[in-house]
Amino acid sequence: MIDNFDYNKALEELEAIAGKVEDPSTALGDIDMYISRADELIASCREYLRSARSKVDGMI
Repeated sequence: MIDNFDYNKALEELEAIAGKVEDPSTALGDIDMYISRADELIASCREYLRSARSKVDGMI
C-alpha cells in the first residue's frame, strides 16, 4: 500500500473534506462519512511518513 500511496493527493482530499465538513449546507449524516474517510487518510499518511522516516534512518 505504501508504494502506491500518493501523499499529496491524500492531503488534497483531506483539505476537501475539511471544506465539506465546515460547509453549513453539508448534512449532518454526511459529516460522519467524511470524518471516517479523514481518519483513514490520516492513518495512511502516518504510515507513509513512518515508512519514509525508517528508510531515511536506515541510510544514516
